[in-house]
Amino acid sequence: MKIVVLVKEVPDTYGDRRLSLETGLADRGASETVLDEIGERALEVALSYADKTPGTEVVVLSMTPESAAATVRKGLAMGAASAVQVVDEGLLGADLGLTAEVLAAALQRTGFDLVIGGNLSTDGVGGMIPAMVAEILDVPSATYLSAVEIGEGEVSGTRASDGATLQVTAALPAVISITEALPDARFPNFKGIMAAKKKPFETLSLAELEIDPHDPDASRSIVISLSEKPPREAGVKIVDEGDAGQKLADFLIQNRLA
Repeated sequence: MKIVVLVKEVPDTYGDRRLSLETGLADRGASETVLDEIGERALEVALSYADKTPGTEVVVLSMTPESAAATVRKGLAMGAASAVQVVDEGLLGADLGLTAEVLAAALQRTGFDLVIGGNLSTDGVGGMIPAMVAEILDVPSATYLSAVEIGEGEVSGTRASDGATLQVTAALPAVISITEALPDARFPNFKGIMAAKKKPFETLSLAELEIDPHDPDASRSIVISLSEKPPREAGVKIVDEGDAGQKLADFLIQNRLA
């Protein structure tokens, strides 16, 4: 079985995160960059299955700047057999549609039985990429899984909703996404770090994937304006002088909160 895991370099959530007011893009120089934790958990799902299933090949796939190669290589140090990185200046500021199109094209080129991704990245927080990729590839998808069971010809799992817990199953090939309910990822050891330097690492361009980022017939979105978040202002303080209830009701009505 060939499992491809979608990973992504993101700004460290423990550092400052902000947008560039000139480009509208994430200011990646504002903090350290790391492999997104949810992507690491997705990789752990694949590696855990590979550990007990001989013949399983795990590949990490990422659409990132060229500078992110070292971050993507962490997936190899954790245990993936190979990595594929899509790098192209035309992808600067790519929206969800273009991102899904690129990942789907790379998956078709690489081949897969199962694709595993996270439910939400910590930078874009779109939550749509796995489902969009599955739609483009015309394969089943099972998203937001809090438990995963990979079988010979199918993948199943648990999806929690507000009012119920669902058991879902999809025939392979398929795309799934997982939540933070899955176990933490393993840490790369020294042996893994050294081995990662010799593992296959393929870099692809848009030309090789035959994708035009400026295709007029494709749906693309761009940022047309943005501004800094205004500073927080002091809230309204209501002092109880026997009429606090009325004052609170008036405030809610005035602000259309009631």
